[in-house]
Amino acid sequence: MMGDISIYNSSGGAYMGSTMDSYLDQKTVSQIKNMSQLYDIKEETTFTTEMNRTPLYVIGLSNWDQVKFNGTPGVVIDQSLVDKFGYKIGSTITIKEKDFTVTGITKETTGMGMGIIFLDVDKAVPLNDNKVTSISASARGDPETVKKEVESQVSGVTAMTQSDFTKQIDDMMNGIMLFIGAIASIGLIVGVISIVNIMLVNVTERTREIGVLKAIGFTNREVLGSILMEAGLLGFIGAMVGLILAAILLQLGIILFGAQLGMEDVSLAYMLPAWLVLAVVGGATLLSVLAGLYPAWRASRLNVVEALRYD
Repeated sequence: MMGDISIYNSSGGAYMGSTMDSYLDQKTVSQIKNMSQLYDIKEETTFTTEMNRTPLYVIGLSNWDQVKFNGTPGVVIDQSLVDKFGYKIGSTITIKEKDFTVTGITKETTGMGMGIIFLDVDKAVPLNDNKVTSISASARGDPETVKKEVESQVSGVTAMTQSDFTKQIDDMMNGIMLFIGAIASIGLIVGVISIVNIMLVNVTERTREIGVLKAIGFTNREVLGSILMEAGLLGFIGAMVGLILAAILLQLGIILFGAQLGMEDVSLAYMLPAWLVLAVVGGATLLSVLAGLYPAWRASRLNVVEALRYD
């Protein structure tokens, strides 16, 4: 966020595919700018159009720190427009019948097959019939109090503070983590059942072998320990294979989609830190040992004579 408060049309703000009444009109913008509780006010606008039958998403910015690009601020286009039309820095591009000079190129994308153009907000607002998507501002005093004053004094707007955005992100992330946790839990349950099944089959197939070990002096504790060690080794190897596959997939994801997600500078070591690797290996090994407890106990309780006669 560029300030303490962001203000939108109460219908939800103007984004791709939104209706015209989702914007803040000039009367509303003037009311907001005249409020003594706000200062350092910045406007932004977004709208869709097309160029040579190619859909465009235009974003008017007042803070260029939000975008990573090569060149200088002003008129920044994405790589898809460079690839399709051969534009480069210094080329002339026409947006809604007005010519602009390209000043920069970004790898950011909408992910929806649309070309994307970033403009200085003072150039973008006239192209959008002087309609504004959002206004950000710093607050004099408590942002929550100012937020309530804005919503009460200016009709048809919704104000959000940094804490509101944080709560939204937290709620979204909690939902995602709950979904991922549910899938992971199912995977863990299936894995534990598989290990129990494998170890039970193992014990059954090696009943005679276990009988021989006990006949030559192996104690119940030693038999129990050997089966548990085998179960732990199974979990350890599984964890290592899983980590190697995860590392390969993460690296491919960074290479293929890093630029689009603004994560091209993220390293594999950041995505898979040492503590996480150790936790995965240790957790998988421990779970495997626990899953092998019953098969190991069953093996240690085998009767020597019956085990030797087992066919």
